[in-house]
Amino acid sequence: MNPVIKTAVVGVTGYAGAELARLLVRHPRLKGSAPLFAGRVDGEDQARGGIPLGEIHPQLIDSHETGSLRVQPFSWELLEDLGVDVVFLATPHELSREAVPEARKRGFRVIDLSGAWRLEEAGNRAVYGFEDEGSAIALKTQSEAVYGMPELHRAEIRGAGLIANPGCYATSVILALKPLLAAGLVDLSHGIVCDSKSGVSGAGKAPTTKTHFMYAADNLSAYGAFTHRHTGELLEQLGVDSESLTFTPHLLPIPRGILSTTYVRFAEPQTNAAIEKCFKEFYQGSPMVRLFGTTLPQIQYSVRTNYCDIGFNVARDGHRSVIVSCLDNLLKGAAGQAVQNLNVMQGWGEAEGLE
Repeated sequence: MNPVIKTAVVGVTGYAGAELARLLVRHPRLKGSAPLFAGRVDGEDQARGGIPLGEIHPQLIDSHETGSLRVQPFSWELLEDLGVDVVFLATPHELSREAVPEARKRGFRVIDLSGAWRLEEAGNRAVYGFEDEGSAIALKTQSEAVYGMPELHRAEIRGAGLIANPGCYATSVILALKPLLAAGLVDLSHGIVCDSKSGVSGAGKAPTTKTHFMYAADNLSAYGAFTHRHTGELLEQLGVDSESLTFTPHLLPIPRGILSTTYVRFAEPQTNAAIEKCFKEFYQGSPMVRLFGTTLPQIQYSVRTNYCDIGFNVARDGHRSVIVSCLDNLLKGAAGQAVQNLNVMQGWGEAEGLE
């Protein structure tokens, strides 16, 4: 029986941080070892022993006493003194960029939910404008990072010291396309079109002019055409060039959930049965992917779960297909996938604590 490990969450105040807290407190392998929550705590809150989670996220007040757990002032010494093994960073890209090298130097394993270490190619990372780009420390840290999509990189995640959790849009598109591309079925000369729509929580907790109620309600808007940060993830993980794939995200007037509709043309005519076989074989042993065959999934099926749901239709001519994938951007697109990565890293059942 493996000993219970100690986890820490840095950045629990956001939406993904709240989901991480809920999942880790209830995880069957972490019973008796509540996560450490650390972040910015002012002097008055320090005097009372930290900020109760219930004050930040009232929805976490439950029979597990999650709401009474406290956010303590962050320091590396605190994590070391409490024997933390794995650190989850639900922090902005820039903060994770600074924190991860220090965490690795101190021997912590890290699961980073930001985009700080997801991209291998400097040209794709340029969209973030990292100040340390090209430095020896940044290059060394990047070389350690494993892209945290278990369905693609399960073997590398086991025993990894740094896992870069994928982006939410990227997860929905990569899982929809990878089996077809890996099988060599897609005619890239005709291009791939990815039309993705996300709920407002995908933009984070801090309000902006584009995410407040008066803008988002009763509205549907496209943004980030050819410039979205997740595009680099798609290109690297799918193994295609920028001229072969067009990705356009949209903002849906709903709290959470992503629906991606992807359009491909096949090199040779295909049937529904052949494409279903391709998906089933690729995702055999992947418990967090649900295949719907020719039934097209909807956001309401996957919201508040860690599943990515995939369905498709092949045109009568056999040359064209529409693939629809749905997931919860805060779970399979963020916190849930992070816990899934923890499970794989530790050699536990991949779906433990997530079903």
